[in-house]
Amino acid sequence: MTTSIRTGIIGYGLSGRVFHAPFIDVVDGYELTKISTRKPESVSLINRRYPSTVVVPDGQDIIDDPAIDLVIVTSPNTDHFRWAKAALLAGKHAVVEKPFTVSVAEADELIELAKEKGKVLSVYHNRRFTSDTKTVRKLLDSGLLGEVRDYESHFDRYRPEPRPFGAWREKPLPGSGIFYDLGSHLIDQALWFFGMPEAVTAEINAQRPWAKADDHFDVRLHYPAFTATLKSGMLCKIPGATYMIHGTNGSYVKYGLDVQEATLDGGAIPEGKDWGREPEAIWGRINVDYKGVKIQGKLESEHGDYREYFINLRDAIWGKAEIAVKPEEARNVMLIIELAFRSSEERRTIEVEGQ
Repeated sequence: MTTSIRTGIIGYGLSGRVFHAPFIDVVDGYELTKISTRKPESVSLINRRYPSTVVVPDGQDIIDDPAIDLVIVTSPNTDHFRWAKAALLAGKHAVVEKPFTVSVAEADELIELAKEKGKVLSVYHNRRFTSDTKTVRKLLDSGLLGEVRDYESHFDRYRPEPRPFGAWREKPLPGSGIFYDLGSHLIDQALWFFGMPEAVTAEINAQRPWAKADDHFDVRLHYPAFTATLKSGMLCKIPGATYMIHGTNGSYVKYGLDVQEATLDGGAIPEGKDWGREPEAIWGRINVDYKGVKIQGKLESEHGDYREYFINLRDAIWGKAEIAVKPEEARNVMLIIELAFRSSEERRTIEVEGQ
């Protein structure tokens, strides 16, 4: 197939600017047709970076355009459902920035609608395509660590003061707060590695005195043989390990974040064979005894590459591949989020039904 997938991006904040537009622009098979934004500085930036792309003031201009094949929703979380639903009803494929929606019910409705319309629906759980997550997945699949007995993952930040101009994520709105934002990443990673847990125990709260939305969480996913601990906070001057995994054969510990976001935020174009390569300074460390062979030292990280998401998406739209990030998987993330909030509010462990 040679016809390009004509793509419209709703919103041009951090997500649209850093995580989507650069890839639609460089990955073969796409045409970056339209972007919606009203911010003058964003319009100017788009015109410089993508002179052939049409800028429109409202997402509805993208939905109503019969030439658009794919809609990427990067609006605030409260609008994920309405824009994705509108795109599917208009007969377009849809990608939704994480979190999928703000409720399981909304996620279920979109999944059924996509099936009814015969369109590809996916959620941008991009951290499956980071160097650290790809390395952990490969390490777990290898069996080198033996049976996992403890798993802990952090996504820590230090931001003691409010964002200027009142960022929507810090307002008391559905889908706001750190748990929907960063928790959805950590949950998706754990479910991708280990599947659905048997139960959830969570503490989700606000630590900064001015905070109107949650800015800290400590969530435990209970599996038959171990507990997966997922943590994040906004008062972590010294961040915790990105991954800390202990198995019957040994341990793996990794600090530092994937380099792609910072590189993209600086205006880099995602291209070349060294894209997503981590510096050796932040490779994880391994210490195992595998079949009598002692292995200790740095473990070279896999290359992170968000391009893989968009290549798979293209091939799925063209009917050549199965979608990698399935909406049903993203729906399970929403379920864990809902159960975790319930656990935190009721101060008890909540079982995951059907497990």
